Amino acid sequence: MKKSRKYAKTIFIAMSGGVDSSVSAALLKEQGYNLVGVYMKNWSGDNYGIQDECPWEEEQKIVESVCQILNIPFRSFNFEKEYRQKVVEYFFREYEAGRTPNPDVMCNKEIKFGLFLEKSQKEGADLIATGHYARVKKGNDKRFHLYKGVDKNKDQSYFLHKITEEQLSKTLFPIGHLEKPEVRKIAEKYKLPNAKRKDSQGICFIGNIDVKKFLRSRLKEKSGKILDINTGDVVGDHDGVIFYTVGQREGLKIGGVEEPYFVVNKDLKRNILFVAMGRNNPALFKKEMPICDINWINMPSSRKVDVSVRYRQTPQKAVIDISGSNARITFYKPQRAITEGQSAAIYNKEECLGGGVIYSNSK
Repeated sequence: MKKSRKYAKTIFIAMSGGVDSSVSAALLKEQGYNLVGVYMKNWSGDNYGIQDECPWEEEQKIVESVCQILNIPFRSFNFEKEYRQKVVEYFFREYEAGRTPNPDVMCNKEIKFGLFLEKSQKEGADLIATGHYARVKKGNDKRFHLYKGVDKNKDQSYFLHKITEEQLSKTLFPIGHLEKPEVRKIAEKYKLPNAKRKDSQGICFIGNIDVKKFLRSRLKEKSGKILDINTGDVVGDHDGVIFYTVGQREGLKIGGVEEPYFVVNKDLKRNILFVAMGRNNPALFKKEMPICDINWINMPSSRKVDVSVRYRQTPQKAVIDISGSNARITFYKPQRAITEGQSAAIYNKEECLGGGVIYSNSK
């Protein structure tokens, strides 16, 4: 017989060294749970030429310090091998195929709510917790539902759309009802060492890296032409279409033009990078897109949904036509820089229903 959330005693909380997970631990401790703080060592920075970018030792020391202050046990789980296999290899594989992956979504699916949840349960946890800005609620249908975090600027439900309802039923998001300034105040109240620490940026567990440099450690350059998609003129040269993403402006090195160019498409076979002049060029906008590999936390009750094609984008009104694990999204208004390989999170107002992977931006 499964233990209900009400009677859960032991929680393993994933702690990154950041203020959000630390305050989450403080709140759970305050609520009287039997709490264990866990630092996941998923990336040490070895190889790929970015050793200096990964501050895992500093992060682990902060987590240990917070656990001492809160008087809770500290544990460390090492998932480096699995992280490389499931997240890093996916990252390179997708770029090599000409797509732009979302490693944070994959990390949540495979590591935090996959391996971490499994190992925590084996070690005696009833539930796990993380410092995500999201909320989980049990509905009248007895199912668990994922909702946006109250802080609209920090809401992370977009990155969580690949977790399952079963995983959600084993998860707590202690700060989902708070805004960031409140979280900082709680950290100061507990005198936590990271109360004023800046939020981490960049790829999940790797950090803020030079993505092109990271990719070049494995993927070869292949020079080719940059074409204006409206005129057909050659306007520059590139060092490999795989290193660019739709909507990108920086790094094109096209000078002497009245408005900046933006990447609008990539032809991997012919090694051609297509660009369009101007931020609002019609070539940057699409009204339809197919998505694949859909995960439903809870199925939509209507064809009318809201969809985000990138983090922090206000979900846009659309109609969805579902076919198995695939679907076609038709937006009410054309959307800018829809990017193959990126994630589309599907909402019903505040609830995240699930999402999938954009696999074409051809229409």
